[in-house]
Amino acid sequence: MSFSLCSSELTYPNIEGLRNTKANPVASKSFRRAGGYIKKHYFLPSYSDAKKMVISSHLVPGHLEGSFMGKKQRAEPRRKPEFVRTLLIDNYDSYTYNIYQELSVINGLPPVVVRNDELTWDSICSFLYDECLFDNIVISPGPGSPACPADIGVCLQLLSECWDIPILGVCLGHQALGYAHGAQIIHASEPIHGRLSEIEHDGCKLFANIPSGRNSRFKVVRYHSLVIDKESLPKELIPIAWTSSDDTLSFYETQKFDVIPEAYDSDSEGPQANFDSFSSRNGSYRDSKHVNGSKSRKVVMGVRHAAWPHYGVQFHPESVATTYGRQIFKNFREITEDYWLQSSSFSSDRNIHYTASMQVPHVNRLFGAIHTGRQSMKKDVQLNREAPSNGQFKQGVDQRNFGFFDMVNVLPPSMGAKFLRLKWRKFDHLASEVGGARNIFSELFGKNKAENTFWLDSSSTEKGRARFSFMGGKGGDLWKQLTFRLSEESDAIGKRGGHLLIEDAEGSTNSKFLEEGFFEYFNKQELLSLCHEEKDFEGLPFDFYGGFIGYIGYNLKVECGATSNAHKSRTPDACFFFADNLIVIDHHSDDVYLMSLHEGNTTKTQWLDDTEKKLVSLKGSATRKLDERTSKAAANSPHEAGFHSEKSREQYVSDVEKCLKYIKDGESYELCLTNQFRKSIGEVDPLRLYLSLRERNPAPYASWLNFSKEKLCICSSSPERFLRLDRNGILEAKPIKGTIARGATSEEDERLKLQLQYSEKDQAENLMIVDLLRNDLGRVCEPGTVHVPHLMEVESYATVHTMVSTIRGKKQSNVSAVDCVKAAFPGGSMTGAPKLRSMELLDSIESCSRGIYSGSIGFFSYNQTFDLNIVIRTVVIHEDEASIGAGGAIVALSDPEKEYEEMVLKTRAPANSVMEQ
Repeated sequence: MSFSLCSSELTYPNIEGLRNTKANPVASKSFRRAGGYIKKHYFLPSYSDAKKMVISSHLVPGHLEGSFMGKKQRAEPRRKPEFVRTLLIDNYDSYTYNIYQELSVINGLPPVVVRNDELTWDSICSFLYDECLFDNIVISPGPGSPACPADIGVCLQLLSECWDIPILGVCLGHQALGYAHGAQIIHASEPIHGRLSEIEHDGCKLFANIPSGRNSRFKVVRYHSLVIDKESLPKELIPIAWTSSDDTLSFYETQKFDVIPEAYDSDSEGPQANFDSFSSRNGSYRDSKHVNGSKSRKVVMGVRHAAWPHYGVQFHPESVATTYGRQIFKNFREITEDYWLQSSSFSSDRNIHYTASMQVPHVNRLFGAIHTGRQSMKKDVQLNREAPSNGQFKQGVDQRNFGFFDMVNVLPPSMGAKFLRLKWRKFDHLASEVGGARNIFSELFGKNKAENTFWLDSSSTEKGRARFSFMGGKGGDLWKQLTFRLSEESDAIGKRGGHLLIEDAEGSTNSKFLEEGFFEYFNKQELLSLCHEEKDFEGLPFDFYGGFIGYIGYNLKVECGATSNAHKSRTPDACFFFADNLIVIDHHSDDVYLMSLHEGNTTKTQWLDDTEKKLVSLKGSATRKLDERTSKAAANSPHEAGFHSEKSREQYVSDVEKCLKYIKDGESYELCLTNQFRKSIGEVDPLRLYLSLRERNPAPYASWLNFSKEKLCICSSSPERFLRLDRNGILEAKPIKGTIARGATSEEDERLKLQLQYSEKDQAENLMIVDLLRNDLGRVCEPGTVHVPHLMEVESYATVHTMVSTIRGKKQSNVSAVDCVKAAFPGGSMTGAPKLRSMELLDSIESCSRGIYSGSIGFFSYNQTFDLNIVIRTVVIHEDEASIGAGGAIVALSDPEKEYEEMVLKTRAPANSVMEQ
């Protein structure tokens, strides 16, 4: 593996120049020089003077925090800038872009995101001090420990040497602030992930206009296993916030106090806090007691430097369930503005750079970029390499893929473009008259073993979960099949190429090797080569008008940021039909649509004519022998249905315990562990199996795919949407986290539903993935548009209750459909958080490839809309073997035995459908 679990040992090496419990190791020379760059201003007090201020701070309340501002200039006051420029250091976290979204709105300008090992120290110093490109720095959360250089990268050096730039550290960044100045990082009394705490604070500027204490409405989300040891805090670090009690709260417990997170009420500033009872004296909280007199184990939730403009918070102000999180970021902007306005002669110098730097072309690219980085999460960090010249950086920005994505030209390419025209017909209220979706598919596409057919099947439409079904098969002139397999080299770090086979409507095949991978080819050579007329689909109530239907396998994670694949998939890693003829059923209105695509203008209507005749000839009572089967007694487990598992109960429980150890050591907040069940099935009718599954477990994002030449059939009854992009540019994700069986009676069923709703563990699972999906959408959505209209709602299906949330945002105009998928794939509900580290850990624990399971099935329309599910509750039939994947999210509150039972529960419906054949 490419990572080392530094934090699991929790050893703290003496990193020269970074920590010392008695004195700051950065000598006076560091106050004049950073990375070889002479700083342009020397107005801050010396370290010895700062130390004196710490000692005497209790004599002058409120003086300490303002001491780093220097003396106010006597010249007339300067006007505050219209925007603040932030350098956001990403510690390979899955919540960084939630901070990015907040800062984009608050600062008036998106921050520049840089991975913690992406730039040399000299380069960073050049940007900060030579070019004055940034006004402050925010250090993100992340997995691991600040004691591990590969986890924290350049952050410790920033915190030790950039004493004259405002810095805010979040979670891991907060711990790094403590560690850089000599504090010890230790295990918390218990890991806290996705749970909330009430916070007390001392009323400093970072917490201005925020209430404090128990029942104060100030409740924060925590994701951490490690903490700053409060007993080891040096005098130069002052605690400014701490938990108000030992207790944590679930999200729904906070609703008892009528708390409204800022994600729902972002304009609310809340009541002004009364800070009279708090002292800024270092350590004032350490002797606090509970009402019963017992000693409190309050945890440090915030610190600041006594003389430098550096702050840290252990909690996550960017979480959807943290109250006053946006206010904290607003306060940090004001701290930054005040700092530069009061910073002696440098202020005027910086104001010049403020305007001029934004006119430099490479700076515009720097600020407009969205970060990607494909480096290993645990690589050796090099901070002392020679910095490139400005000219080298300017020329190399685009070459080194500084942004999260290559920003593609979304205009149709001048060469190789296909201009598609759509013809369609609508038949009002026809579906039920001809037997519904099942009968239509069986009669029109179910013959000849339903070879080369597809059916995106909204078999559960209750409560508006889904509305349309799309079905079809091979037949049109534009039909083709894309089959992609990653090369063996994709198992190595940084490798993502593979082999693509293309079969056209005439049966001819063409193969090619894709060095840049499937997504790059699919985006530029397929989707972006298609041109269309919007008037062709005006009036249609759905977003798929023809295009690609198929699946993306889990192993394509290597094209989305993961470093490698530990296991090779038995099935192709991606497989798509180009569907030029299809039938659409509107389950709300009972209407049926026939759709046909052609290249250029044409008068051809043969497929429309033939299919219309077939439709109207169907009878509502039409049945086929396909529907006749003998029902067998349901099995309670896949083993009873004849499946064998990759891992025994004992091994799976042991793997859960491994996950819990990683979580305890801060390597992950949540790990979605999975298992595979397999059964040799010989000759079966896969379509019969699918029809049995959809009847047993109807689902809104169900699907049938039959890739005949690959001997591959996919029978999915997925209840989970991965990601959708509609014609208005709105992205939507609907992650599921939290599952419980249905009850045998209505009373038991309602009790189990409420048990799920108020389960602290399941709420924590769901909240972590909601924040992760907000992050993924935040990479490609317009600042300020990502929101959560539905949080932790319980939905009921035939066999289970599930907890579902909805996240939406407005796509940026310069981002393609495939870019959106790459930003979020694989779905966070199947990986855990932080996503990249969690996928590496899971690869080391799981014994085989997930294959199609955990990937996505759905469509990419020729007009750049798409809708994809998460492949769960699915039977994959490949070369006479049926396989079922199942798993669950492991969090700090997980019980290993119960996790095994939940995993098995998710296999019952698909396993019983196989047993019935």
